[in-house]
Order: sequence, then structure tokens, then C-alpha cells
Amino acid sequence: MNSSGVFFDGFADAFDTFYDGKRSPFMQWVDQRYRRDMFLRYARTFEFLGDLRGKRVLDVGCGSGPYIVEALKRGALQVTGIDAAPRMLDLAHQRAMQHGVQDRVKLVEGYFPAACPDEPFDMAIVMGVMDYIEDAPAFMKALRPFVTERAAISFPSVHWFRTPFRKLRYRLRRCPVWFYSRRDIEQIAESLNVKEYRLDKIEGAGMDYVLCLSI
Repeated sequence: MNSSGVFFDGFADAFDTFYDGKRSPFMQWVDQRYRRDMFLRYARTFEFLGDLRGKRVLDVGCGSGPYIVEALKRGALQVTGIDAAPRMLDLAHQRAMQHGVQDRVKLVEGYFPAACPDEPFDMAIVMGVMDYIEDAPAFMKALRPFVTERAAISFPSVHWFRTPFRKLRYRLRRCPVWFYSRRDIEQIAESLNVKEYRLDKIEGAGMDYVLCLSI
């Protein structure tokens, strides 16, 4: 397990409280105010992916499984979640059990692409992952053959204040992070031989980009 996997394995239980109203009313207010981008990119992802009935979905960096369960609620046939943190996968399994969808979930421990099952998926979700990927073009090139219809991928933006501050915080945690300009992401998208792409900037403290690919 590399440094990002170790970090998220230890952070898993705290991370999981961001979803499903598990935090106190005050902390939910804080999240909506200062982590609003997390919820906006969640909504944007499912708005873009559209009708998931009968679709096979790949969730890279699935964490504790909020996107997995939502995709299944929207009719996905099966969702495969990949994550390097064992505790995240434990929580994803628990979430699937709570919602009665465990029979349509496949959870795989490891890193993409090495851990990815050798099968096609209609849709892919890659949220909060590119922050920790040193070679983004190679990662995206590896993702492209697995997806037959659409993919939604978040990228952290470069910001004059937030970027150096976050780099320092994660350096202290021995977990390096990477950031992207709009042009960086456009160049990656243009190299993938897709039908079209859309790149949206998300409002909020994180100011993520969401790249929507139509394969």
C-alpha cells in the first residue's frame, strides 16, 4: 500500500461521516459551507451519467461507497469499486448491506489499473483520485479502454492559496498531491480519442474540475 492508501485507510471512518447525515448539525453546516464542492461534484456526476438502468459501473477510488449505492439506486446492474484502503472497502460493504444492494457490488482492493477486472464497463466514476496520481495522462490512457459510454473524473485545481497550503499539509502526512490547470486537463482529454468532453469548474472551497467524457 503506498502513502495515499495508508493515509485513507486511517482516515476512512472520519471520511465516511461526510455522507448520509452522520455528522452533527453543526458539522453538516460546516461541510455544506466549506466542503460544498464534494456534494456538487456528486450531483454533477449523476446528472452527467444519466440513466443507469442495466449499466455496469466502475468506481475507481470508491472509498466508503456513497457513489456505489447511489448508482445502484439509479438502476445500475452492477458496480465494481476499487480502493487501496481496506477499511474503506469494509465501510463500502457495510453501506451496501444497509441498503440491501450487496449482491450487485464487487469490491476490489488495490490500485487502478492493476487491480481492475479485465472486463468492459458502461460507465466510470473517478472522484477524489487524481489528487494522488503522479502521472495523470498515463492513468487516463489506462482508463479509456475499460469504458464504453461515459466517465466522470474530478481533478483538483491550482489555486494561489489553497494549493501550497494543501501540499504542505499532505507532505507532513507523507502523502504527495498533484494539481491541474484547465489546460492540463484539456490536453489530457484531447489525447483520449473520445467523441466529446465537457470540463466544468465546481464552486466551493475545493474548486475541483469535473471532466465528463462521452466515449
